[in-house]
Amino acid sequence: MRVGIVAAEPSGDQLAAGLMAALRERRPSVRFEGVGGARMAEQGLQSRFPMERLSVMGLVEVLRHLPELLVLRRGLVRHWLENPPDLFIGIDAPDFNLGLETALRARGIPTVHYVSPTVWAWREGRVKKLRRTAELVLCIFPFEPEFLARHGVEARYVGHPLAADYPLEPDRAAARRALKLPEAGPVLALLPGSRLGEVKRIAPPFLEAAARLSGTLPGLRVVTPTATGATEARFRELARRHAPGLALSVHPRRTAEALTAADVALVASGTATFEALLCKRPMVVGYRMHPLTYHLITGLGLLKTERVAMANLLSGQPLAPELLQGACEPERLASELEVLFRDGARRAEIEAAYAETHRRLRTETNALAADAVLDLLEERG
Repeated sequence: MRVGIVAAEPSGDQLAAGLMAALRERRPSVRFEGVGGARMAEQGLQSRFPMERLSVMGLVEVLRHLPELLVLRRGLVRHWLENPPDLFIGIDAPDFNLGLETALRARGIPTVHYVSPTVWAWREGRVKKLRRTAELVLCIFPFEPEFLARHGVEARYVGHPLAADYPLEPDRAAARRALKLPEAGPVLALLPGSRLGEVKRIAPPFLEAAARLSGTLPGLRVVTPTATGATEARFRELARRHAPGLALSVHPRRTAEALTAADVALVASGTATFEALLCKRPMVVGYRMHPLTYHLITGLGLLKTERVAMANLLSGQPLAPELLQGACEPERLASELEVLFRDGARRAEIEAAYAETHRRLRTETNALAADAVLDLLEERG
């Protein structure tokens, strides 16, 4: 069994690796080739080129890199049309993978898209393309299959593997020991995104907010997990420039420990808000995108939800303040963070709500996803 698979960012790399491991348990001779990161490589991926070449987000940002992205996609299409796999799985990254799936499905190759595009939140028109491109969509959130079914998209809920990976009761003391942090005293987890572009835009206001906060919270320690060597180098450079006196420690690829060790988190909107929820950590969410991208999204009415943080969407409550674009500035971020640090009762309420949400989301995701993929192949004969 030969599977083509493409992920474009660290969260996709993590999702894909779990699915690959579960598929190998069921089909030990399976081979994987495509694009992915370190975790997929550990599962035996034969990579066509580095995943970082696909890690681009935002309308304007994608336009700047579009020529290269199109060349890369055409190369993958050509390779798989000449050497057809038994199945293709696109991991998230809809702007890249849906086009790839369209070309492969047209030539009879079964296609799966893992992680529904957020068509229920913005750019709803993409659901029509999704119906044409993917024979099956694997959904990680429980409200998605019903929405997709209304639009004629075959979908199955498998849950999010992180919900099973994270404990229901996080051990803050153990996490602090692991990161060599004091057992007592305030700790802020600062997560400015997993892509270089995000770190460039979001780390400066986040770092300056943390510096402001350290002036009002004596002994504040700040911990930042980084996704890649490139994002770590850029973040350290920005930290020296924007918060030189901050008591900051950087911990590559230790997101769970950093969030668990913290009292409060400052998080870029995205998968990290979900991880903060799983760690039961009250958070402030901030995000900045390219100004033209933002104006296109708002001006064309592409955004369909009042909230963007997954922690708020899943809990059904606006528990995490969302400071987006112009509102994502140091003074406002620091003010919202200080409220959470000083209100222990509010933190306890949020932690309890996140714990209940976590309990509802726990599934055997990797096994369910692997079974769904093999069911599709069996139906195809």
